[in-house]
Amino acid sequence: MSDAVQLLPRVPLGQTPIRVMTIAGTDSGGGAGINADLRTMALCGVHATVAVAAVTVQNSLGVSGFHPIPPTVVADQMRSVITDIGIGAAKTGMLASGEIIDAVVGAAGELDLGHGRAIPLVVDPVCASMHGDQLLADEALDSLRGKLIPIATLITPNLDEVRLITGIDVADRVSQEKAARALHALGAQWALVKGGHLRSDPNSPDLLFDGTDFIELTAPRIDTGHDHGAGDTLAAAITCALAHGYSVPDAVRFAKSWVTRSLSVAYPLGAGHGPVNPLWRLEV
Repeated sequence: MSDAVQLLPRVPLGQTPIRVMTIAGTDSGGGAGINADLRTMALCGVHATVAVAAVTVQNSLGVSGFHPIPPTVVADQMRSVITDIGIGAAKTGMLASGEIIDAVVGAAGELDLGHGRAIPLVVDPVCASMHGDQLLADEALDSLRGKLIPIATLITPNLDEVRLITGIDVADRVSQEKAARALHALGAQWALVKGGHLRSDPNSPDLLFDGTDFIELTAPRIDTGHDHGAGDTLAAAITCALAHGYSVPDAVRFAKSWVTRSLSVAYPLGAGHGPVNPLWRLEV
């Protein structure tokens, strides 16, 4: 894959742009979560709205605490925005608890979000940070598996999240296919098993599955220790493309090229992992 990224269409200045929503937690260090979502969404040229689900205390070294937002407040943010402003697609990130997941699923049903409904929903099942810090209460995994994943247009776990959700340890293409089938069996319309953490592969092979066909998307592995927020950035870019009417495979292709370019210009920050950097877009 070259450095060139086929950008999304832009609405003329002064006209209302495409609208999207992120339902997720903050990152006080600015590299991941809603912060990363908003940065990518703005640079993709859409108007981003939010439903804040949790506030984290974190920096480049890890997460030292988080505070869930009351579930009714999370759902009410969704209702307030979507019934007034309207959106073309939405994504979830850190939802923190089973009660918040239940509230989001309930509001999604009211607002026509998700698999088989009018508004596509990308589920980034954030269970743990890249440092291994737990970001989802233990009991919430049941709600994630049984309620949120079944309404996902697309689910985008990393390999650690795949292991938590399905019990499958992805080590090669065979186990990657097995994991994709298991995720699809939970009810998601499409499952994307990302290969960025598959360190044994010289490339970064992602596998997309719709219950029938596998689509492999491969990009060069970027040699960097600064990849904080890569998963959020990928899911946010997919959401923007879906809001523009792209098919799921085309949206994933766009987003993979976006995050690959963002990884290639990632920068150090603090004493730990720096973030991926979609600010390359400002130079295009």
